[in-house]
Amino acid sequence: MPTEPIFRLSVQQYHDMIQAGILTADDPVELLEGWLVPKMPKNPPHRVTTELAAEALRSVVPPGWYVTNQEPVTTSTSEPEPDISVVQGRPRDYTDRHPGPEHLAMVVEISDSSISRDRGIKRRAYARAGVPIYWIIDVTERRVEIHTHPTGPAEQPTYASVQHYSVDEMLPVLIGDREVGRIAVRDILP
Repeated sequence: MPTEPIFRLSVQQYHDMIQAGILTADDPVELLEGWLVPKMPKNPPHRVTTELAAEALRSVVPPGWYVTNQEPVTTSTSEPEPDISVVQGRPRDYTDRHPGPEHLAMVVEISDSSISRDRGIKRRAYARAGVPIYWIIDVTERRVEIHTHPTGPAEQPTYASVQHYSVDEMLPVLIGDREVGRIAVRDILP
């Protein structure tokens, strides 16, 4: 982050900039902890992993939940666009707002060149907001990190628990405290 003080944006100011046309769909940025941060470019392994993981999650997510790709989630200080989210309800439930952390079972970030960002500012933003489960699919290391038990709005929020799953293991898919299915790590990697 900058060493000199700069102006940080609120979520409302970010929305106002979008409404006014200052920021458009062509601007590759997202709001993270009040900062406009460039989105990472996506290479083919990232794209393939996103599609495979979303497809696998769709196969186990129960009715009353849906899986979305690279769509905004609004928190009190951020509006990230996770690679994948598992959202409560139906897409039409959100015609006048983006889902918030209270509507999420989990978010997933695909990491091939962005591991420091995904373990840094993204993890802090999701933990600060209380997103219950955060997966990092590490394409380079061919493993998945599952972060649970967010420490919430704290000075340095994080997740109290992290488990690592290798390419030969099965990932538990949880909604709340209930396991709704399992996914093979190898099935979601390119």
